[in-house]
Amino acid sequence: MKPVNMLTPRQTVAELDRFVIGQNAAKRSVAIALRNRWRRQQVAPPLREEIAPKNIIMIGPTGVGKTEIARRLASLAQSPFLKVEASKFTEVGYVGRDVESMIRDLVELAINMVRAEERDKVKVKAKDFAEERMLDLLVPPQPAAATLGRVEPMADRVDSIEATPNDSSQYSTREKFRQMLRDGKLDERQVEMEVDQAAPMPMVEIFSNTGMDDMQSGIKDMFGKMFPSKSSRRKMKVKEALEVLNKSEAEKLIDMDKVTKQAIQRTEQSGIIFLDEIDKIASRSGGATHGGEVSREGVQRDLLPIVEGSTVPTKHGMVKTDHILFIASGAFHLCKPSDLVPELQGRFPIRVELNALGEDEFYRILTEPQNALIKQYIALMETEDITLEFDDQAIREMARIAAEVNKRTENIGARRLHTIMERLLEALSFDASDLTEKNFVVTAEYVREQLFDISEDEDLSRFIL
Repeated sequence: MKPVNMLTPRQTVAELDRFVIGQNAAKRSVAIALRNRWRRQQVAPPLREEIAPKNIIMIGPTGVGKTEIARRLASLAQSPFLKVEASKFTEVGYVGRDVESMIRDLVELAINMVRAEERDKVKVKAKDFAEERMLDLLVPPQPAAATLGRVEPMADRVDSIEATPNDSSQYSTREKFRQMLRDGKLDERQVEMEVDQAAPMPMVEIFSNTGMDDMQSGIKDMFGKMFPSKSSRRKMKVKEALEVLNKSEAEKLIDMDKVTKQAIQRTEQSGIIFLDEIDKIASRSGGATHGGEVSREGVQRDLLPIVEGSTVPTKHGMVKTDHILFIASGAFHLCKPSDLVPELQGRFPIRVELNALGEDEFYRILTEPQNALIKQYIALMETEDITLEFDDQAIREMARIAAEVNKRTENIGARRLHTIMERLLEALSFDASDLTEKNFVVTAEYVREQLFDISEDEDLSRFIL
């Protein structure tokens, strides 16, 4: 797959189609927003800074794919991506985290992303260094044998190595061990080595209220310097020890100052924040103003400077939010987007409505996506050596029942399919390991038999489905 910056909007929609059924309007809006990130980078610098991202609000009932589009966008975007619920910044009183914490979290995600990329770049060199350190343990230089580590006697009893006068040198022995190490012949051997361990720190807890996140992080860093990590000697298998050494050598080769600088730049230029449940902080339409409404409006006021563009202090440096893309979503059952404060509305110029899902969409969700529920359950049953099959009519019956229950009770969209599938295959899942018949076909009759009582009894379905 091409890097996201090289994908056209049509190609981005095609990638999303592999996992999300329908909702073409939302996919098109997201695809255009992603492409605009790349287009902005091609603009000459004076004008580039003036081009602001076109933030999006996705409006639709629960279970129609808002979060799924965002989740798939996270893996597709190859950019720092954070999903956060707006309600976590609290509705009544400030007992939650401050709004700026999402920028700090985004920076941490970016640092982890860049560090992983740098680790991949140096993994070959780190592997060579780790191999040399392991050979120092297995065949230590004679003068320093006691200080570098100890291995269970091996040089005197190396498997499949015949000692000859020409092989008596230490260099020759080291090369033979190197070959055995690469061939995996030493993986199960035990070796003793020093492993870094974080020193225990005193318990320090600061309530995560407004402005306290950086203070808490700073105190932890301070104690980390006061109580440096200690090393202890551990005995482990060579294969496990090589993994530890690989990680250790890779960290030594990574320039963390460079990583931090790149991470902050990536956060500022291509970061994406998905604000879910934004309707939970909107004031209710036509209602009298009271404590809860004031609190919701207060959270909106705090969000406003972040979305408009401001500079947020983090422990890694100052981060500008001017070009971070914000994608918000909400059901807006009890309110509407116009109930948001006008200033915040203006920062989300693109609004797209997602459609409710029906029987036809449920059928497609069960069969078409790359990670379709039916494919998941077939794979799960294969672990018990059971071949699970679904008749086409059985799938359509499941879709019909899901749509019918959604219509009669609370409409939870595609999430209804999870409870339908789990209830349908409950008996098979319970008895799978004891069945002698390894072929199981789900028919429409079996679906009706397993789900008839619940789908017909409205009161019961409210509690079970």
